[in-house]
Amino acid sequence: MKSLSNIAYNIDGQPMFKILDKAQKLEREGKEILHFELGEPDFDTPSNIVDAACASLKNGETHYTSSMGLYDFRRAVQETTLKSRGFTPDLEQVLVTPGANSIIYFTIKCLVNPGEEVIVPDPGFPTYYSAIKACDAKAVRVELKESNQFRLDPNDLEKVITPNTRLIILNTPSNPTGSVMTADEIKRVAEIAQKHDIYLLSDEIYGRLIFNNEKSFLSPSYLDQCKERTIIINGFSKAFAMTGWRLGVAIGPAEVIEKMGLLVSTIVSCVPTFIQRAGIEAIIGDQESLLKMKDEYNERRKILVNGLNAIEGISCTEPDGAIYAFPNITGTGMSSDEFADFALEKAQIALLPGNNFGEAGEGFVRICYVNTKENIIKALENLKKALESR
Repeated sequence: MKSLSNIAYNIDGQPMFKILDKAQKLEREGKEILHFELGEPDFDTPSNIVDAACASLKNGETHYTSSMGLYDFRRAVQETTLKSRGFTPDLEQVLVTPGANSIIYFTIKCLVNPGEEVIVPDPGFPTYYSAIKACDAKAVRVELKESNQFRLDPNDLEKVITPNTRLIILNTPSNPTGSVMTADEIKRVAEIAQKHDIYLLSDEIYGRLIFNNEKSFLSPSYLDQCKERTIIINGFSKAFAMTGWRLGVAIGPAEVIEKMGLLVSTIVSCVPTFIQRAGIEAIIGDQESLLKMKDEYNERRKILVNGLNAIEGISCTEPDGAIYAFPNITGTGMSSDEFADFALEKAQIALLPGNNFGEAGEGFVRICYVNTKENIIKALENLKKALESR
């Protein structure tokens, strides 16, 4: 039999779905599993957003549109960017994509040659590592330390830059830790990218989900307004409960966005018009549902973190944003994998080993607080009881 291509052997995918498969197998056996493994909001998409998509479908908007994105949607993105980030990108700087996840691959593919280096946070989102590997580039890890609330230290970042560094990936608020960098730290990263003339990919998917009133959202794009080196990743899955809609937006230098747009046209042709109409409503329509979801996440976050810190052998830094907690489980004497298996089999809780997010994640697990407060309390009780009865 003929072998596959090199890239076929370099694709890792996302590990969270392996845990989901295990959990669903147990459910088929009749066990009740509490799900905290996927960053999947348990809310329905707000009705005004759904209505906008339905109206578009009824109006016959079921045909091809520009691979770069619907003009009206890109204009709405321009307006929203001015309000949230203080600048208006040119229309040629805005690209609509099938989900924000794809932007990671498109960016690396258009900017990084095989063998060149991409600086990536560790722990970090698994797609970073998978996309870097698939593009035959080299991932250079910067450890995020629990002692620093898992915030990326700009000094650690600058130490690993070499002449072969092509791209820096920044993610704040962070998946998997929920950490939010300070304004000064973000500014330092932007300045470092400028100083060394390196592209900067800023993953801002959780920018609307910051809970600490002492911290406000800041994009490193403030320095170049995405005209020189900064590329912003944004999307609708998390803050708007639109995971299944697969809608993302990239903002970056026009020449980079143009090439990424060619990849979109080559691979998927375009994002459906009715989905983009929903996106317009999401960012310019009524925000009441968004604020209610954020308030609910905040309450769940407090219950989860306080409950974890009350269990012997577990300690948890309070996350300032996103939808994740990243507790330290070394006090239980188990590895990350052992703890995840234990939680699933003995406490009926599906969660992810921290090492799924990089080498520095060993000794931790990721728990998504996208389940009800009642189920969070139940999971904490199950876990405490299981650990006490070992």
